[in-house]
Amino acid sequence: MKNSRKVWLRKRLKTILIFLLVLGLLLVGFATYTVRQSFPQENGTIQLPKLKAEVTVQRDKWGIPHIYAANSHDLFMAQGYIHAQDRFWQMDFWRHIGSGRLAEMFGSSQVDTDKYLRTMGWARVAQQEIPEINAEMKAYLKAYADGVNAYLAEHQGSALSLEYAVLKFLNPGYQPEPWQILHSLTWGKVMAYDLGRNFQSEIERAILLKTLSPTQVEELFPPYPQDLPVILSELQQGKVKEGENNNVEVIIDSPDVLPALESITKPMMALEQLIGPTGIGIGSNNWVISGQRTATGKPILANDPHLGVQIPSIWYEVGLHCTPKSAECPYNVSGFSFAGMVGVIIGHSDRIAWGVTNVQSDVMDLYIEKINPKNPNQYEVNGKWVDMQLVQETIQVAGSQPIGQTVRYTRHGPILSDVSPNLKQFQPSQPLELPQNYAVALRWTALVPSKLGYAIPQINRAQNWQEFRTAASNYDVPAQNLVYADIDGNIGYQMPGKFPIRAKGDGRYPVPGWTDEYEWQGYIDFEKLPKSFNPPQGYIATANNLVMREYPYLITADWVYGYRAKRIVEMISQQTQPISLKDVQRIQGDDRNLNAQTLVPILQSITVETPRLQAAQKLLQDWNLQLGMTSPAAALFEVFWKHLLADTFHDQLPEKYFPNGGDRWYAVVANLVKQPNSSWWDNRNTPKVENRDQILRQSFAKAVDELERIQSKDQKNWNWGKLHTVTFRNATLGKSGVAPIEALFNRGAFATAGNGETVNANRWRANKSFEVTDIPSLRMIVDLGNLDKSVAIHTPGQSGHAFHSHYNDMVDPWRQIEYHQMLWERKLLGTEDCCDIEVSSQIAKVKGKLTMQF
Repeated sequence: MKNSRKVWLRKRLKTILIFLLVLGLLLVGFATYTVRQSFPQENGTIQLPKLKAEVTVQRDKWGIPHIYAANSHDLFMAQGYIHAQDRFWQMDFWRHIGSGRLAEMFGSSQVDTDKYLRTMGWARVAQQEIPEINAEMKAYLKAYADGVNAYLAEHQGSALSLEYAVLKFLNPGYQPEPWQILHSLTWGKVMAYDLGRNFQSEIERAILLKTLSPTQVEELFPPYPQDLPVILSELQQGKVKEGENNNVEVIIDSPDVLPALESITKPMMALEQLIGPTGIGIGSNNWVISGQRTATGKPILANDPHLGVQIPSIWYEVGLHCTPKSAECPYNVSGFSFAGMVGVIIGHSDRIAWGVTNVQSDVMDLYIEKINPKNPNQYEVNGKWVDMQLVQETIQVAGSQPIGQTVRYTRHGPILSDVSPNLKQFQPSQPLELPQNYAVALRWTALVPSKLGYAIPQINRAQNWQEFRTAASNYDVPAQNLVYADIDGNIGYQMPGKFPIRAKGDGRYPVPGWTDEYEWQGYIDFEKLPKSFNPPQGYIATANNLVMREYPYLITADWVYGYRAKRIVEMISQQTQPISLKDVQRIQGDDRNLNAQTLVPILQSITVETPRLQAAQKLLQDWNLQLGMTSPAAALFEVFWKHLLADTFHDQLPEKYFPNGGDRWYAVVANLVKQPNSSWWDNRNTPKVENRDQILRQSFAKAVDELERIQSKDQKNWNWGKLHTVTFRNATLGKSGVAPIEALFNRGAFATAGNGETVNANRWRANKSFEVTDIPSLRMIVDLGNLDKSVAIHTPGQSGHAFHSHYNDMVDPWRQIEYHQMLWERKLLGTEDCCDIEVSSQIAKVKGKLTMQF
């Protein structure tokens, strides 16, 4: 009886194990199917009936497509289709940001963000642009939308992307709508915001005046240093004129207005969580070197834009080739696009190359409006009450009832303070006789119709400097530093953009909106904007720094301080041999810390008492100032820098404005170390009065203590890369707070070198953590002597599909300053492990392996 029971138990157990095994295999199979079903089709036939002729798409081993088409319609339709294959979730998410419709996807948690975005009104502005678009551009955008919609017609739900499978649990009823021209145009508004938002500095300065004197505030926003380079150095003489801010004019200094200003920052920060850090601190590098300095005898152009860390990559590398080039189809271009928009944003054609960096111009002004106490929808203009423009909005909310919103506009723009429920009624105060009711309105160049959409295809087809400048004249928002090179050996620089001419003031503080005293009088004429062509020094370098010291118009009073620019210029100008592509790669990967160049000699002169502090001091003595990943000295200095900023400034500043450690704080501290007894060094929370050397010694000891605690007692084991890591997070579900969901989409942490002010600009925030927030989102080096020798990398990968082989396969080469070849000649694409898609008006045949990013 016992034996038979044992046999029965064994069989039962075996059956259960088999069942569990089969169930496990089924679950694995289902998970694999769910993940892989959104991968683009790699073999077979795809129906694209709206194409006019045959199209071929060839992909290299990194999954980068080159599209060959006989006409412009097919070229841009194929670009839309390919973008949707690899990145539709990203495109869908970004169009919902652009239109302020995030609550439709993610529910009530995004209502406040939608209110902020609807108040900005990007979709309303983009809608105004559509009737103004010429027939050619409208045809391009329509073809692109047709390509996206051709893909959507055959793919739904999780077949589009894995994110939709997860979203189904949160919002079962969500279905992506067809792509429209509007969705491509709102992309430009989101990018303008991502690269702008200088009004945050206006708010910060105004709030700091509550506890600091105007002189103290200006010490925290110092003028551009004389020892840092300007972009157009060949045009420079005399002192700083552009952006000089020694004469402070504080227009609104009433503390009663501060709650309204502070209320604006809440939705601003919520949006930053979605699209990454924006505005001040987001920069880029680009430079172009003439053939007179290069080993090839032709120009070399380099670019690395710095943007917030995210996955998928913000960039999509692509080639767009007309076969053959003609008046109707004039494109033969390769480089980096944005999924959602036609053309190539950064790259080269068969004739020219170009790169961009953000000007970080002051094109946003905050106006304090007087509101009629008897009618909240009226405001004062030159002594008269004027009706506001009222726009009614309806916010659809997944899983809830729609929410109505009234957006109020003054002549300056939307009232941003309405997006906060905490807007207070203010009492009159000196020195201005202010009314009982205030509102804060934003005037911004991006809130009027733009021509950026024109500029991109125009640049893509430009054949020479004159045509490039004509195209650049439409590159109005966001303003950029454009560098240029061509195969004939020319190099150039152009700053395009809309820059307001103010009747009074420099845009650094909020101003009264009830008179015409601070109105904009127009924009700087394009022909008067800074430019350079074949300068005598044989190079042009930009890193968001001051353009020129003598310029009659205001671009901004808050330039990025030129520490990155200084290092780039040093490495170019001090090169004694002809400059090669490898030399340019070395510049892009440089990690030399110019802040350490200022502070290490002072640290070395300070007496420390204990052997372990003396040993740490010796680490810095032998250091080459490079913030290498494995460097103990780099770890020590950056941790010291964090503590130095905290020990010097936290006692006097609001927590929201604790130093982030970027370029501005380099300049602030560089000035302060020359004043050993400045009041900034004194810690107001202690009875004694501290000086510079005491604070430096204290911060240094804290850095050693922290590294011993978190890494090792052995100083040789300190490691900057282990502290300074980057994690690529999906902007939506990757920040859900649900660990298993985040694990599906996020990748990291990866060790990185540098910091925000090295040329290899991997920024961390001293008021947050050592985690990297902004990165060189791509690196590109174009050889105008042989385009096939051009190289590039972006990160984390080409695909937007989690678990695809190209989802994050570029991270390691990017971290190591390695590149892939930017294949140009079509015959060379055939030598790679790539594939073809042949497309006709009826079918798209896929031959071999079509490698796409996931």
